[in-house]
Amino acid sequence: MARNHHIVGMRTVACLALGLAVGSGVAWAQEADSASSPEFTVYLVTFGPGQVYWERFGHNAIWIRDPAGGINAMFNYGMFDFQQENFLGRFIQGRMLYQLAAQDPEGSLQAYSAANRSIWLQELNLTDAQRTRLRDFLVWNAQPENRDYRYDYFLDNCSTRLRDALDDVLGGRIRTQTEDKETGTSFRFHTQRLTTANVLYYTGLLAALGRRTDRPISAWEEMFIPMSVRDRVRDVTVLDQNGDEIPLVKSEVLVYESTAAPALDAPPRWLIWYLITGVALAAVLAFLGMASGVAIRWILAVTGGVWMLIVGLAGFVLAGLWLATDHAATYWNENLFYLTPIALPLAIVLPLAVLGVGWARRPALLLAAAVGVSSVLGLVLQIVPGVDQVNGQLIALILPANVVLGFVSWRRFGARPASGTAVA
Repeated sequence: MARNHHIVGMRTVACLALGLAVGSGVAWAQEADSASSPEFTVYLVTFGPGQVYWERFGHNAIWIRDPAGGINAMFNYGMFDFQQENFLGRFIQGRMLYQLAAQDPEGSLQAYSAANRSIWLQELNLTDAQRTRLRDFLVWNAQPENRDYRYDYFLDNCSTRLRDALDDVLGGRIRTQTEDKETGTSFRFHTQRLTTANVLYYTGLLAALGRRTDRPISAWEEMFIPMSVRDRVRDVTVLDQNGDEIPLVKSEVLVYESTAAPALDAPPRWLIWYLITGVALAAVLAFLGMASGVAIRWILAVTGGVWMLIVGLAGFVLAGLWLATDHAATYWNENLFYLTPIALPLAIVLPLAVLGVGWARRPALLLAAAVGVSSVLGLVLQIVPGVDQVNGQLIALILPANVVLGFVSWRRFGARPASGTAVA
């Protein structure tokens, strides 16, 4: 069945290409049973999620077909240039410049279908004046001197730019009908449900996103997701040439249906698996801390040191994102209670102390205690209003090992051994 969808989709794309080649569009319209016309038309094009991590949020574009004006282009706000000045620095600092580009519709449709990504076309009910205004704006916006914009993952991205362009020519009709509509979701909610294909990516974003991404968002804000724009415009109404209220979406067709598993409707319930993993790691550290022997000391030194290196480096990155970048979604991140830079020096002194280096014992004890107390404090503060970041999965993964390592350090380094006594 999935294979048949692929074949039908490819045939439909072929019909689209044929229609474009002859300058009409009749062939693909008949194939898709679309009510679109070969005249001046505007389409909202939505591409479903891909398999690569940066494709998981989907994509969209505006397709302008104006035979009389000689324009047949797909306007895409999701382009960036690796050759832009200080590309790596801008990326790290959250100052990436994205740009609008006018692309070949045929090539774009073929590329996305070849990548096994679903494609929806929605013809929009715009007046002659609105179509013309949108066309002129996009052509102007795609010029080299106008095309760049400062990218923000949630507030100013390729999907919100498209939403805003449509809303402007509609006199604010989209915003008026969506900004007060509650969704029961948040930026984190959608980030989690769309990134489950890669557990490391999912966990990294879970750790990196701060409290700001947990606030409830409206239907207007939810349109940072291209698929949400597709869904929301179905309910938007506009005024036609005669002032009558009509649906914004005139017709809709699924050009290509992906054979990949669809994105989840809600975040996965993975708390138990994160807890099992965290408790298992804590149990290993507890066993190594209670046991004795040369081999055990070496295993504990390596395991504890690597764990603290991971915790410390992650904490250093989180602190850097908050204090030294423009990635606003990472600010006020309570995960710093658990992934803390305090652990970074512990990655050095803990192995030394375990292996019997005398001067390292007290620093290891103090730092391990600080990491453990910080983790417990973060958990306790969850009951305080306003300090309730949605990070239960990360707490379940990190806290058990941090607390156990603090206990192990207290047991091994809490008392100074008598002269001549070997350290176990």
